[in-house]
Amino acid sequence: MTAHILLVEDEVKLARFVEIELTSEGYQVSVANDGITGLTLARESTPNLAIVDWMLPGLNGVELCQRLRATGSRIPIILLTAKDEVESRVTGLDAGANDYVIKPFSMEELLARVRAHLRRTCESNRDLLQFEDLSLNCRSRQVFRGERAIELTAKEFDLLEYLMSNPGQVFTRDQIMDRVWGYDFVGDYNVIEVYIRYLRIKLEENNEKRLIYTIRGVGYVLREQ
Repeated sequence: MTAHILLVEDEVKLARFVEIELTSEGYQVSVANDGITGLTLARESTPNLAIVDWMLPGLNGVELCQRLRATGSRIPIILLTAKDEVESRVTGLDAGANDYVIKPFSMEELLARVRAHLRRTCESNRDLLQFEDLSLNCRSRQVFRGERAIELTAKEFDLLEYLMSNPGQVFTRDQIMDRVWGYDFVGDYNVIEVYIRYLRIKLEENNEKRLIYTIRGVGYVLREQ
């Protein structure tokens, strides 16, 4: 699956250059030129990684990191900054950034850091996901509700894994369709509703409380009642 990278950079020429380089490496790239737009895209498009400039109009990079982490987002964030002081690096990391790259930077270095963070995310995503009494092992593809093992089809598993990747986050039907069924899928949103129903039946087989909720007109979310 192609990794989706969000680039938030207000220097238009630099943003375009980085976008071209990332695209040539095979990544899907979304670009925002200010902090507010970047925050909105991060919440709506659920990228696999974000590259965020420190100095942004509207909402600076540090504030953007803080707001994303406040919502529970765990996506890796690489902060671009011209500030090389130790205090500035600490500020960025404390705000929730995973890494920082000092401007001017080598594109090879930035690409290497992108690959490293995506690789770490991939490795961690193969481990255990847990929410309430629901656990999902990405490596063995086993699912348990408490001590009860739940048998899922491949597509049911992929859908549940996606919902469990960010508990509390509402995923739109477009996001689910793109991530679980793929861009080339020919069909309509009814298939999502069908599979959500299948998951609910299996997860609530012993009258356990509901964990997957429908947000009318928007999509679906994994959350507490």
